[in-house]
Amino acid sequence: MKTVGAKYKGKHYDTLFQWSDNRMYCSELIWKIYFEGAGIEVCKPNHFSDYSISLPRVKKLIKERYGDKFDPSEQIVSPQALFKSKLLKKVHYSEF
Repeated sequence: MKTVGAKYKGKHYDTLFQWSDNRMYCSELIWKIYFEGAGIEVCKPNHFSDYSISLPRVKKLIKERYGDKFDPSEQIVSPQALFKSKLLKKVHYSEF
């Protein structure tokens, strides 16, 4: 998993949440490290179309961010999906 994480080190943040290795967003990085590094699918990826993207405020944001290049079939992993995973456990850390 450490080797996989190192492969993605230095990647720019992906504000378009695309499922590629060119750029990374937070939950995509976690998902890929577990999957590629240990063969663990911590949650099922969804697609944009699985969410409420037809709400007016969401449509406006999509238009602002993507213009005419939005793909509702784009695979995504949300932070919420990782949070709900029964395979992950919350760890508390303190140096005190």
